[in-house]
Amino acid sequence: MKTSDKPKNNTPEKPKTADKPKAAREALIAAARDKQAAAPDPLQMLEPKKLAVRIGIPLALVWCIALFISGWISKVVALVVTLGVAALVVWVLRYAQRSRAVANLVRGADTPEARKEAIEKLESEFGKDDTAAVFARAQLELQEDPKKALATLESIKLEKVMPPVADEARAQRAMIHLVLGETEAAKGLVDKIDLGRHKDAKSRATIAAIVGEAWARAGQAKKAVELLDTLDPNDATYADIKPQLLRSRAFAYAWTNDTKRMKQILRQLSALNPQYLASFITKKKLPGGVSPKGVHPLLEKEAFEMISKSGMIPRKMEYRRS
Repeated sequence: MKTSDKPKNNTPEKPKTADKPKAAREALIAAARDKQAAAPDPLQMLEPKKLAVRIGIPLALVWCIALFISGWISKVVALVVTLGVAALVVWVLRYAQRSRAVANLVRGADTPEARKEAIEKLESEFGKDDTAAVFARAQLELQEDPKKALATLESIKLEKVMPPVADEARAQRAMIHLVLGETEAAKGLVDKIDLGRHKDAKSRATIAAIVGEAWARAGQAKKAVELLDTLDPNDATYADIKPQLLRSRAFAYAWTNDTKRMKQILRQLSALNPQYLASFITKKKLPGGVSPKGVHPLLEKEAFEMISKSGMIPRKMEYRRS
């Protein structure tokens, strides 16, 4: 191991530089938290006035028919329907209120101390089976300890939650496995995800990015390309997840030996933020780098050269294998 140039003084720059890849990885794994923190208010999304109209008109028709029909049976049926709808509305409103409380906790947790406090509140104020709280807790823990976040997500009993929620849990767990370089574990999880269950375009694309990266890094790059090519990273709908979509494509194109498109993707990532390129540089080249599992050598080489030219890594602190 040697440096390209000798430092001119004893200024302790090395730790600062060594932290760059770590910072880039943290920026990527924080995407899930940022997505929830930036999400609109759950209660506003329900649009209470429109909801009241959509529910009120059908119920009014049910009662009109019930009152028109003679006898008590029609009235009882109308009452049962009304009580059922009311119970459903109450459940939806309570769920939205809990989701708003969780989102507010995540939104304000922007320091280690704030994250610790938010995690304590999530543990004490929400039930262990509240999946929104579990996801939020894992997203906060991810900033400090990915393995702890993984254990939190594994507490969700996939067979007891709705299929889309189970898919979200699998995707989040797979993302952490990828960060840790555990590509086979990630692939085992994403293979059970059904993207057809996710109707929201942004949510589906977020999960697809994780699925694509896992497939690419675990030996199914062609399949990953086919999936990722169905999504346009430049679509305004995906503006806040564009780095994840590009990152997945970089892995997929690298492992299908599509060097031209791989370089194009790396240039797009560099234009967004050169720091994103550090997530392709392994510990062999930089202290604190990513796990080499599933990182194509050519992808790493191109990313390293681009990030060096960007000035993010001072020339005197570049580490190369002898």
